[in-house]
Amino acid sequence: RRVATFLVLGAVCTRNCAFCNIHPGRAEPPDQDEPRRVAEAVARLGLAYAVVTSVTRDDLPDGGAGHFAAVIRSIRERNPGCAVEVLIPDFKGDEAALRVVLDAAPDVLNHNVETVPGLYPRIRPQARYERSLELLRNSKAAAPAIPTKSGLMLGLGEEMEDVRRVLADMAGVGCDMITVGQYMRPSREHPAVVRWVHPDEFEELAEYGRGLGVRHMFCGPRVRSSYHAAEAAREMG
Repeated sequence: RRVATFLVLGAVCTRNCAFCNIHPGRAEPPDQDEPRRVAEAVARLGLAYAVVTSVTRDDLPDGGAGHFAAVIRSIRERNPGCAVEVLIPDFKGDEAALRVVLDAAPDVLNHNVETVPGLYPRIRPQARYERSLELLRNSKAAAPAIPTKSGLMLGLGEEMEDVRRVLADMAGVGCDMITVGQYMRPSREHPAVVRWVHPDEFEELAEYGRGLGVRHMFCGPRVRSSYHAAEAAREMG
């Protein structure tokens, strides 16, 4: 479908989320040539839609926001017909960093809440649910023309009523697109799957989200953050 996702800013994360298979630790300085190389890869692959995500870089003053912006601009310069979606970390709540990314005008601004707030201490101990919601709210306020997107995983021990509250929270901050998928354990060292969620429950959540006014709900066992990303963005217009 001429769609691909790129991970930038290295292979080491400064956080240690329990669900993730990226190693935490001390990260190397950003590769200043990476924006050019990503743009070149987009050209060689003939992509029509590129998703750019990253490890979390709490060690950088701007959390890597400037690097995201450079990647967006480099892709656009080399591939003017390619749309760009970014899946960003929370930048520790730094609004100025968020604006750096928005000023580069991505076609979609994605930031995942990942799970329900009650599971954050165990699953995302270095993140805050309220901070993620605030990022989505601030993005919509600062750049209303840029669609916002978020997602979460099920099967980590959450209650469905908690999930519905998260969907209501995201609708309340104007989130345009939401993905909901099944958590799958990357290894035996990661948290076990507490429950396999039935496809009918995913469909019920999709209907619930649409009832809240969310324009695009993608819910299913195999749904991930980049699921049908290009199609959803085109529909957003």
